[in-house]
Order: sequence, then structure tokens, then C-alpha cells
Amino acid sequence: MFETLHRPSEAVFQALVDTIPGHPVAIAVTDPRLDYSGAFPAEIDELPRAVEKRRREYIAGRVAAHRAMEKLGLTARPVLANRSRAPSWPRGLTGSLSHNDTICVAAVARSSQVRSLGIDVEDDAPLAADLVATVCTLEERAWLATQPEAARGPLAKLIFSAKEAVYKCQYPVSHRVLEFTAVLVTPDTDTGQFEATFLESSGPFPAHARLDGRFAVTGGLIHTAVVLTPDAVPG
Repeated sequence: MFETLHRPSEAVFQALVDTIPGHPVAIAVTDPRLDYSGAFPAEIDELPRAVEKRRREYIAGRVAAHRAMEKLGLTARPVLANRSRAPSWPRGLTGSLSHNDTICVAAVARSSQVRSLGIDVEDDAPLAADLVATVCTLEERAWLATQPEAARGPLAKLIFSAKEAVYKCQYPVSHRVLEFTAVLVTPDTDTGQFEATFLESSGPFPAHARLDGRFAVTGGLIHTAVVLTPDAVPG
């Protein structure tokens, strides 16, 4: 029942990543409030002392990843955590996970077709006022100030979500953890697209390199996605 409620989000994310033609990305959703039995023993072994909420989120995310692999016509394989606690995708695959209290989303692609990707899902609610200066650059805050007052908090949350997707996309390539203010996000609310400009270098991404992303706000959720293809050259 709960999962049925989130089928629209699965379709929304699929539409976002399908804007990269010829580079298929599979999307699957699960619900972290449910108990799933599809996790591999090696995945469960990573949770020896996890509280119940964290255990449900982790397993729901892994089950979503397995389902996405199967959508690609592949046999599901374990997704373990690396030393930085980020997902370590099986050889030949790349992917991204995101969740909130009611939904887990997995995006998976063959690494021969997609170099890296990042997705994020957030509640469509204003970003807490005390976080805006931490998340948003001076230029982003100046842009927010030009928007209708009631829209500023939700748009700040959109910027936060876009940065989460960008950081997940760039990390497997750069192996660098970035501060929120290391990237400038420019949303286009008319087209559902955003530009993310690096304000400092990060591995192969030089300062001023740009990634293009997509977003959708629907069903009480913000959905953001960034796909980096093998032939993409940052800059």
C-alpha cells in the first residue's frame, strides 16, 4: 500500500534521468516504514548496532537498488558501504541513493554508459531559516531575495536538494567531500533545469566547471537528478 503511494515519484525520477537519451538509468522506490526481506546477508552485517529506524532505511534503500539492477536486466548484487560510508556499487555499475522518512529511491546505470549520477529527494518544505547562510552562497541568497517572499524558503530547499544531487554525482569521480558553498546552483523554475557551477576545483572538475541537472516538485516532494555521461568533459 505505502509503496503504491510513491509510484508517482518513481515515474518523476525516471522522467528526469530519461532526459539523457541513450544512457539508460533505472529507478526504483521503496518505503522505509516497511520491513523488507530482500537484503543480502553482507548488507545486513553492516548494521550490527543500528537503531530500528536506521535499519529500515538502510535495507529499504538496498532493496530499491536491487530492484533497479533487475530493471536493467541484471541479477541483483550487494551494495555495501565504503570507508566513507558512501555506497560501493558492484563492478560495472554506478548509482545513487536518497531517502526521507517516507520514501527511498535508487538510481542505477551501467558504468560503461553513465560515468556517475546523483539523485536527491526532499520534503517540499522551506529550508530552515538558520540553514540558509550555510547552504546558499551570497549569489544564491541575492537571487532568492528577488523571488516572492513566500517562495524563498522552498526555493532555498530546492537549492539544497540540487547540491545534494551534485555532490553525490561528483564524489565517485573526485573523491572529495565539498562544502555547500563550493557549488553555485542556478535553478530555472520555468524549465525544471538547474546549472551547478563549481566555485573551486574538485578532482577532475576545475573551478567554473558546470554540471546540468533536472528537478521536479510534485506530490509534496522535491526530486533532483544529475547524470554525468562517459563522454562529458567538465567545464
